[in-house]
Amino acid sequence: MKRTPFFEKHVANGGRIVSFAGYEMPVQFRGIIPEHNRVRTTVGVFDVSHMGRIEVRGKDAFKFTSHVTTNDVSTCALMQAQYSIFCYPDGGIVDDLLVYNLGDYTLLVINGANHDKDVKWLQDNLQGDAELVDVTDPMAQLAIQGPKSELVMQKLVDVKLADIKFYWSNWCMLAGARALISRTGYTGEDGFEIYFPAAAADKIWNEVMTAGREFEIEPIGLGARDTLRLEMKYSLYGNDIDQTTNPLEAVLGWVTKLDKPDGFVGSDALKKVKAEGVKRKLVGFEMDGNEIPRPHYDILVKGAKAGLVTSGTMSPSLKKGIGLGYIQVPHTAVGTELEIAIRGRNAPATVVTTPFYKQGTRK
Repeated sequence: MKRTPFFEKHVANGGRIVSFAGYEMPVQFRGIIPEHNRVRTTVGVFDVSHMGRIEVRGKDAFKFTSHVTTNDVSTCALMQAQYSIFCYPDGGIVDDLLVYNLGDYTLLVINGANHDKDVKWLQDNLQGDAELVDVTDPMAQLAIQGPKSELVMQKLVDVKLADIKFYWSNWCMLAGARALISRTGYTGEDGFEIYFPAAAADKIWNEVMTAGREFEIEPIGLGARDTLRLEMKYSLYGNDIDQTTNPLEAVLGWVTKLDKPDGFVGSDALKKVKAEGVKRKLVGFEMDGNEIPRPHYDILVKGAKAGLVTSGTMSPSLKKGIGLGYIQVPHTAVGTELEIAIRGRNAPATVVTTPFYKQGTRK
C-alpha cells in the first residue's frame, strides 16, 4: 500500500486508516457526521493526494486531450478547469476527471483507483505530438472546502481569491512553494483544490491548519467526503458510473459534446444511443421512512424490479435516507413512488429533484 505525504498527519490526528485506491487513507477522524457538518458550516481539509495527476504536453496536447475527453476542450480558456469523461469506443465510461488548461499543456486529474487503467488507456489512444507526464507522486493535493474556505486560504496566498471564479484556477505562492489553486471541489460548498510539490506538504498542511484555527478547521476523512458528494448527486466512479454505464444515461450529457467536429473516443456509439433514446437514467430518491438504502439493493415499482441502487446513505444534512440508482425511463419522473428492497422488506421511497441538499454555497 502507498501512503500520501500526509499519512503521518492523519495518524497524529487520530485518523482511522483503511485501504483505498491503493493507499492507506483516513476514513474518518472525529466521526463522519461531525466532519460532514464541519464542511457544511465552516471549513475542512481533505487529503486528495491519492488522485492521479497527468500532464499532457507537446504540440498536439490540446488536440489529443479533446480526442480522449467528451467535453469541448476548445471552450476551456487559459487557467479554466473543465469536468469531463473518458469513454470506451462503445460509450462506456473509463473515468470522470478534471481537465485544466495551463497554457502550453493540459493537466488531467483522474480518480486514484483508476490511475493505472487510465494511464494505459491514454497510452493506447495516444496520437500526434503528445506526451504523457505522470506527476502523481511528486505532486501533493489538498481540498479546502466549506463556506469559510476563502477566508482561510486568502491568508496564505499572494493572489486575490475573490477573482477566481468557480472552475477557474491560478498560480500562486503558498508557504514558499509554487502552487496551482482552483475553485473546485466535490462537496457542494465553496472551496479550493491546491496542487503543489510533495516536498512542501508538511509545511503547507501546518499553515493551512493554523490559518483555519479560528473557524475550527479540521481534517476530513473519506466517509464524510462520500456523504457530502452524495447529497449533491455527484457521481462516484465504481458506484454510479463505470464501464457498463454511459454518460447519457448517467445524466452527464451536459459534458458530452456530440457536436465536436472531430468527435472523441466513443462519440459514434453515444450518437447512436442518443438517437435511439436511453432505456434507463440515474436518478435521486429519498426514503419515506427511516430506512437506509445501500448499493446493489433492488428498486421496484408496484412490486416489479425497475432498477438498482448505486449509492445510498443516511444524509447528515437532511436526516433521511437518500440514494441514487438507475431506473427504467418510464419510472424516472419526479414524484414517482418506488420501493427499495431492504433486508427482506420493500421500503417506500420517492424520486426527487437533485441535488438533495440545496443550501450549498456551490452547486
